Amino acid sequence: MVFVPLLVVSVWLLCSCAGSPPNFVLLFADDLGFGDLASYGHPSSLTPNLDRLAAGGLRFTDFYCTSPVCSPSRASLLTGRYQTRSGIYPGVLYPGSIGGLPLNETTIAEVLKPLGYATAVVGKWHLGYGADGMFLPTKQGFDQYLGIPYSHDMGPCWNLTCFPPDVKCFGTCDLGTVTVPLMHNEVIKQQPVNFLDLEKAYSDFAVNFITTSVMKKQPFFLYYPSHHTHYPQYAGSMAAGKSLRGPFGDALLEFDSTVGDLLATLEKTGVINNTLIFFTSDNGPELMRMSRGGNAGPLKCGKGTTYEGGMREPAIAYWPGTIRPGVTHEMASTLDILPTIASLAGAKLPQVMLDGVDMAEILFHQGKSKRETMMFYPIDPSEMYGLFALRLGKYKAHFYTQGATHSATTPDKDCPGFAVLKAHNPPLIFDLESDPSENYHLPVEERPDLQALLERIKKVKEQFEATMVFGESQISKGTNPNLAPCCNPQCSPKPSCCHCQ
Repeated sequence: MVFVPLLVVSVWLLCSCAGSPPNFVLLFADDLGFGDLASYGHPSSLTPNLDRLAAGGLRFTDFYCTSPVCSPSRASLLTGRYQTRSGIYPGVLYPGSIGGLPLNETTIAEVLKPLGYATAVVGKWHLGYGADGMFLPTKQGFDQYLGIPYSHDMGPCWNLTCFPPDVKCFGTCDLGTVTVPLMHNEVIKQQPVNFLDLEKAYSDFAVNFITTSVMKKQPFFLYYPSHHTHYPQYAGSMAAGKSLRGPFGDALLEFDSTVGDLLATLEKTGVINNTLIFFTSDNGPELMRMSRGGNAGPLKCGKGTTYEGGMREPAIAYWPGTIRPGVTHEMASTLDILPTIASLAGAKLPQVMLDGVDMAEILFHQGKSKRETMMFYPIDPSEMYGLFALRLGKYKAHFYTQGATHSATTPDKDCPGFAVLKAHNPPLIFDLESDPSENYHLPVEERPDLQALLERIKKVKEQFEATMVFGESQISKGTNPNLAPCCNPQCSPKPSCCHCQ
């Protein structure tokens, strides 16, 4: 017998009787660290709208993504499956990548579509473009899309920034690289994208989508994977120079302003009390950028690593009148978002191996999580090495450790790229409740209780890896420059002719 919490049943019945299933708004920040928000301890971040979500919603302290870099993390979020199953590894997809998120993978949007949901994504896709745009969101269950199909730094002069009044979005370097496009559905609307107006375009699009859906009395799913706060940051005139944290803070403030626009629209249209808003981030901060890269708070290392700073994220669930404000220390993951949304909407789960679990008990009762474990794969997972780390309850075991270029510049010698791959036998075990910074590994040899724990961890690892079938690597299919998006596909010479305003 499956136990369904009473509150979940009452919420579902209320929505069903009223003829209005719950709406979902999924906010996904980019390279935002565990310590970057005021609600997570940062002393100078200016984010009034995210602060409102944190104060009025449920804030997670032990929430994880599945990869310390962008594309695989996004694949897991949308499918509820580790990236190793879908083949989004090693690393990330590029403008000319041949592969992408396989079309036989089922996204949250595709789970909701049979129930009549309107679906839209605005922002950073980064799950492939492919031949003739075959991997775009419109091929994966989304009715509408406005955004950049990959990371916004994948154009000429990727290290330049875009802030008024000293605007320098592009320069004279990397001229053999196609400029970054802004796509509407499957058509390039602008190339190169105007970064100074981009967030307003995103906000207007999202506001219109919500308003139109409500007018049509259609339940909706809005996925907003922001480019902020990935380096190089950008911001328009309303946010530039307005924060206390320089370019990073300005970008974060601009993202926050869009969150405010969405909240205001949900209130104005009268659906905020029937909408679950969930906020989190794709991976940890890019510490190599120093103050421009974000902050992991007390956690060890950052982007690119399987230490806590690379994969433990801020996360907030907000649903006025349904989710009680508070803080939970229960373990949860981006993997759990798909099954949770499916449960609330009354949708069928995909008939595949899912790695996510329903978070209803945490969200509505601040009760225990169904998740006992979290698996940690590196940027370049392989069947030969398997898991780099595993968390069981409050304990985390590192079987392998390795630094990353993304986490350079910190004083910690374990974080940079020159911290080479190390195998640990027995694994390094940390108590994350008393030592979230992973500073002091426990003396397994001296404590019989830890030896019993280690045996249990090894058994859980063995059982999990027996279920893991690695999908064909989409990123190893390589790149073809001719696949990079161009608004004038037949023009010459490329890429300089790929220019539309």
